[in-house]
Amino acid sequence: MCSENERARQGASQDAGLRSAGPLPCLTVPSLLDLFLSFLRLGSVSFGGPGMVAYIRRLAVERRRWVSEQDFQQGVALCQAVPGATAMQCAAYVGLRARGVLGAVASYLGFGLPAFALMLSLSAAYRHALSIHAVSGALVGLRCLVVALVANAAWAFGRSSCDALEHGVIAGVTAGLFLVGGSPFLIVVGTGLAGAILLRGPQPRPETGLVQTPGWGALRAPGIALAVAALLVATLLAFSGGLEALGLAMMKVDLFAFGGGFASVPLMYHEVVEKHAWMRPAVFMDGIALGQVTPGPIVITATFVGYQVARLTGAVVSTVCVFLPSFLIVLLAEPWFRRLRSSPVFGAAVQGLLLSFVGLLASVTVQFARVAPWSVPSGIIAAIALVALVRKVDVLWVVLAGAAASAALVPLISK
Repeated sequence: MCSENERARQGASQDAGLRSAGPLPCLTVPSLLDLFLSFLRLGSVSFGGPGMVAYIRRLAVERRRWVSEQDFQQGVALCQAVPGATAMQCAAYVGLRARGVLGAVASYLGFGLPAFALMLSLSAAYRHALSIHAVSGALVGLRCLVVALVANAAWAFGRSSCDALEHGVIAGVTAGLFLVGGSPFLIVVGTGLAGAILLRGPQPRPETGLVQTPGWGALRAPGIALAVAALLVATLLAFSGGLEALGLAMMKVDLFAFGGGFASVPLMYHEVVEKHAWMRPAVFMDGIALGQVTPGPIVITATFVGYQVARLTGAVVSTVCVFLPSFLIVLLAEPWFRRLRSSPVFGAAVQGLLLSFVGLLASVTVQFARVAPWSVPSGIIAAIALVALVRKVDVLWVVLAGAAASAALVPLISK
């Protein structure tokens, strides 16, 4: 039997626009503090990027019964279709379904805070650590290992996204455009539009189960959150001491990072290294390596970038701006996603966007390989790392082993 709170929760879900063909399972209603602390604990061990979605499901569906299995699957589909880091978006979605907009905020903050705190600490120690011979040697080796990380991401994206000849052609063309110096943002938009035209398939079958029938009232709470977020960003940028360009660059990165957190890497590289020249490629690659040994998504590299540009203020501005846009998109899209998902134009556009990131990751692999400090030992480390990643060895252990090997081989790698 469902308790009074559980029945109230189910009734509230139906009033929000969901009509069920059958009885809903009994769900529990967490407090905002419970959501925050639960995701804070999970975020502290959230190594593995998108793989953390399975652990979020175990927490929210199996252990705590905050959302139903069908509801969670719908949320995963939504988070894969919108820009941003998939695991972070799933945390926000669970909070949204469990306790509305405030629940989404509590879950999102709890899940992201451990990664921010650790990356902030590593960023502060970075410049001092460069004077330590073993650390600097380890970082030299890790820059070559980053090439393997991005190459593996390009391979994984390609395998999952290119299942037809035209898909491979589109990805190849976009890779060429990126390599000749085209704007990544314009190319991504163009490929999305091309996908909507060229990749459109037949009308999908209507979904069964819960039928989405939202009204404009479903956007009231997300609209308030959007207004508050706009005020937050305006205040943040007004008192950031001239860091408007940094904040806007990170928001642009987040808005176009379709396909998960790793899709943000080439976009961030373009903004930070090529366009604004805030840091050298080698330093940016060090930030990516540090992003792999911290919990949370790879996009937390934004904290490192912000700190190197303007210390603590820059880290806060950069981090807030790289996470906020995609969070708001989840809030705004959730009531309408089922309808959008049934549109062949929408599905084809998303497919085009994912293909553009296959090409983008391939081109950045080439760019990183050009500036990496290659030597025989660092090449061997990168090759072994690539084989391990392809064979599904956890990226954390690959990076830690690569750092240890690099530190041990400092005299050879530094030659």
